[in-house]
Amino acid sequence: MTDRYARYQRLKFARPAERVLEVILDTPGKLNATDAAMHAELAEIWRDVDADPEFNAVLLRGAGGAFSAGGDLALVESITRDFTTRARVWKEARDLVYNLVNCNKPVVSAMEGPAVGAGLVAGLLADVSVAARSARIIDGHTRLGVAAGDHAAIVWPLLCGMAKAKYYLLLCEPLSGEEAERIGLVSKTCEDGKAYETALAIAVRLAAGAPAAVRWTKYALNNWLRLAGPSFDASLALEFLGFTGPEVQEGMTSLRDKRAPKFPPSSPV
Repeated sequence: MTDRYARYQRLKFARPAERVLEVILDTPGKLNATDAAMHAELAEIWRDVDADPEFNAVLLRGAGGAFSAGGDLALVESITRDFTTRARVWKEARDLVYNLVNCNKPVVSAMEGPAVGAGLVAGLLADVSVAARSARIIDGHTRLGVAAGDHAAIVWPLLCGMAKAKYYLLLCEPLSGEEAERIGLVSKTCEDGKAYETALAIAVRLAAGAPAAVRWTKYALNNWLRLAGPSFDASLALEFLGFTGPEVQEGMTSLRDKRAPKFPPSSPV
């Protein structure tokens, strides 16, 4: 493994097959929740992958049988209180999406257990997404009290259609991996416990393919996502505007208290 990955703390790396790089989300004891360190690394890793000549494909998974449990509440609270943190995390959230879209290597995700937050961004923006049947996919933004920014506006309508995107994003309705495949949100589903081996087999095939042909096909197809860039930019700005308001305070409190939120009945906007 080259030194370009030595600086990462929350992301671990392996080489499970020839010319396949394995990227592992790893926050021990927290179901790979996205803390400040992991959020920054998820934004940056795709530049290093893009520039690495050793690998032709990437496999993304979570450690310990879970993909990612979403954003760490300590990070969320810091975003609400500090402008510098808010500006930094906004840039990371933007870079995570665009760097992954522009990464020239095909990415395959293997989602088991919860898939929420910034981890879900990478899981669904992967070129091939594999989800175990009982994987629990949730875009939790409106439950937290902020707009569905991150990746939602750039890819959900394209994957599963506007009607389904609005239903799941507005209501924060969870999806199983099986339901996600049925509506087209993920590429493929598999039996529980088999996401890794299913995704690895796909990554091996991609790594053995014609490198330029695969990369250029990805680039051309991802122009559909680039066309949605203005919608994504607006959604991300509105999400971070929400971090300055009162609704996110109730969202955070309700999550800590493990109860349903009680948002105000009307909005000033």
